[in-house]
Amino acid sequence: MESRPSSTLPLLAVGTTLVLWASAFVAIRHLGHDFSAGPLTLARQGVAAIALGAVALRAGLPRPTGRQWVSLAVIGVLWFAVYHLALNQGEVWVDAGTAAMLLQVSPVLVAVLAAVFLGERFTLPLVVGLLVAFGGVALIGLSGSGSSEVDPDKVLLGAALCVVSAITYSVSLILQKPLVADLSAVHVTWLACVIGAATCLPFAPALASEVADAPTSSLLWVVYLGVFPTALAFTTYAYALRHMTASSLGVTTYLVPPLTIVMALVFLGETPPTIAYVGGALALVGVAIARRAPARNADEAIEKEPTPA
Repeated sequence: MESRPSSTLPLLAVGTTLVLWASAFVAIRHLGHDFSAGPLTLARQGVAAIALGAVALRAGLPRPTGRQWVSLAVIGVLWFAVYHLALNQGEVWVDAGTAAMLLQVSPVLVAVLAAVFLGERFTLPLVVGLLVAFGGVALIGLSGSGSSEVDPDKVLLGAALCVVSAITYSVSLILQKPLVADLSAVHVTWLACVIGAATCLPFAPALASEVADAPTSSLLWVVYLGVFPTALAFTTYAYALRHMTASSLGVTTYLVPPLTIVMALVFLGETPPTIAYVGGALALVGVAIARRAPARNADEAIEKEPTPA
């Protein structure tokens, strides 16, 4: 029989995850000057796969079932490849704080997926919340980047890519919950990283070229992204997902945008446009409305998880 962990450990895991994921938004924004989206994704997942491999293999080879392999493959492609590709490119055109706010629509998307695929009732609060949240997302997308140097059309495209990241995250979250019930957090994260890195191998020639031209400081930031916001934070996230209830985790997701905005101000000297804060608040109101819908037929732990970067 598995022993229950100390209540302090899951809370520590959540706190670690939130801080590291917030820092990832800032690091991605900074690295946009030296690395394009595809090579950066390959580098991040490759570093994470190597870092986690040493730990995962010490615990023995994982033995997923055929069905679990399918879920791992989808998560690896969607969450560890497509999600990061879209986010990396999106942050070329929108600031880190705005990107973090845009991804906070994910809980509403998860609620919709749960209604479609897990048998939840598609209630009026869910519909209203979805409309309000996407109204906030649209407002953020139309708010500009806070810089006159960025084409407004590119800002809108960047916002759309962040929404793509939110969608791929939401789908992956539905799939990950049952996996961490049967497989260790380290094994799930490691296998997903390996699959994500393999998916991005076509970017290897471009990565080699960009690594040769990048300053040492940027290379160190890439290593940081791979080891901490990816290898460590995704593992602590999976651990928390296994051991904590949705009600305990629900409020924590909203700490990511303010943490990101503070870090972006300190390290990058940038803040979102004023109207983006209004859009972010509107999106969070929509999420709160949608979460009032009953979810008796679905696993609540899927509904309210922190958003990664």
